[in-house]
Amino acid sequence: MTKLQTRRSGWFRLRVSRVESLLADTVAVTLHVPAELAAVFTAEPGRHVVVRHRPSGGREVRRAYSVCPPPDAPGALRLVIRRHSPDGFGVYAGTVLAPGDEVELSPPTGRFGLPATPGAHQVLIAGGTGITPLAAMAAGALRRSPSCRVSLVHAVRTSSTALLADELASLKDEFVDRFTVLYVLSRERRESGLFTGRIDRERLLRLLTLVDARADDTTAFSLCGPVGLVETARTTLAGWGVRPDRVCWEVFSAAEPDPHAPVLRGRDAPAGRVRALIGGRSTVVAMEPGDQVVLDPVLRARPEVPYACRDGVCGSCRAKVVAGSVSLGRQHALDDRDLAAGYTLACRARPRTDDITLDFDA
Repeated sequence: MTKLQTRRSGWFRLRVSRVESLLADTVAVTLHVPAELAAVFTAEPGRHVVVRHRPSGGREVRRAYSVCPPPDAPGALRLVIRRHSPDGFGVYAGTVLAPGDEVELSPPTGRFGLPATPGAHQVLIAGGTGITPLAAMAAGALRRSPSCRVSLVHAVRTSSTALLADELASLKDEFVDRFTVLYVLSRERRESGLFTGRIDRERLLRLLTLVDARADDTTAFSLCGPVGLVETARTTLAGWGVRPDRVCWEVFSAAEPDPHAPVLRGRDAPAGRVRALIGGRSTVVAMEPGDQVVLDPVLRARPEVPYACRDGVCGSCRAKVVAGSVSLGRQHALDDRDLAAGYTLACRARPRTDDITLDFDA
């Protein structure tokens, strides 16, 4: 292989081959992956890429999107993009981006994905755009293991806002005996009350009984969606007796600002030095007035530092604290095992000691 084929860090420019409207506020952007980059952009279902975009005259924008291969071109890279803020990449993708344009993005990364448990019952619980990685994970599990069974619960507002419904219906036709899809509509009444309303503890337990899920090693759970849904599901599963190692989860948005993260100014700002290990190279930088978190000084010195949402959600800026200590604000990407192993999120961490060392390669 060439050096370009084996390089799995940094930024790459891929050409847009198709832009498809899925909903009024959502498009699917398919990117052509040339043969020399096939190894770089091969991704397990559940992984995500970070898109880097700089609007004309504006500051750089980074967004994380799950990889969701199109059914008719499994070797291509497809991103499902929903419009968010007016200055974000979502608006650009939905109104400007066209075939032939190029998009700058990182190689696939992340740890969200199905556990390697052949023959297990995979229960997937999605909220809104959380279906994007889970649809790919469902297809991957069904095709990888002929003894695997997949049950998908998708919570959406109305039937008309259910992303990828046609593709899931086709997957159901292909694996009619092993794939179940249940839609729960929060703003549209259905004949059964079980499928109308928001997913709370009682409703979720009834749905799990309906698909014959069990709180033992025969069933694994994957959750993706808004914070409220994911936390409700995690709490319910824990109370039901499911072990933490049988649950993987990813949050798409934090929704609310962290009330424990006040804006710090002047003497209140954290001080000290940060040593950052990125790509095998070490850099030392000082915290300056106006810096809120350790990502701020690191980003000044090392623009290639991985990050995307800056909300403690995507986990792109995950790093291991190998010297010193930090305080971590509210976040939704690290679990108890990560924290016990010394990992933090640079976009949410503030120094507690004068000198800290963060290993972004760990």
